[in-house]
Amino acid sequence: MKTETTELDGVLLITPDVYADDRGLLFEAYHAERYRAAGIATVFVQDNVSVSCEGVLRGLHFQNPSLQAKLVSVVEGEIFDVAVDVRQGSPAFRRWTAAVLSAGNHRQIFIPEGFAHGFCVLSGRAVVTYKCSSLYAPGCGLAIAWNDPEIGIVWPVRSPLLSAADRAAPRLADLPPAQLPAWDAPR
Repeated sequence: MKTETTELDGVLLITPDVYADDRGLLFEAYHAERYRAAGIATVFVQDNVSVSCEGVLRGLHFQNPSLQAKLVSVVEGEIFDVAVDVRQGSPAFRRWTAAVLSAGNHRQIFIPEGFAHGFCVLSGRAVVTYKCSSLYAPGCGLAIAWNDPEIGIVWPVRSPLLSAADRAAPRLADLPPAQLPAWDAPR
């Protein structure tokens, strides 16, 4: 397994070891001890599956106060996956990082608590799985506008297919500060 850091502290790209032969392939999608050794000691309590067609953009979503870390993978298709630091007081506040995840490259992205997450589908269809560190908490879900100019994500789609909630999502600057997670400086 190869782990790569990104521009945002704590957001990691993971490429598993893939064992392929004439029958197909095998790789470990998750192994608690190996991920812990790579710096991901998160306990995951919920797995989600999202199926979307080309041009769909989901996000940017996060929960507060019931924060969620996520481990995102693609089992069919290809996506452009994004993490945005929304931790109030963080030196990386409003900064984003992205990676292309696909069934072909087997890459995963680990997104720590306090980050918003979103993705858009680049292929005809994508099946995305993600492990979450806390359960979905109705009333704690928040969204930020996918095209917030102060964040400036360079999405590979111009006119994405959005849910009504994502179309109505506010800019990050328009969220009350109490709705954002706090950044705890390392000691």
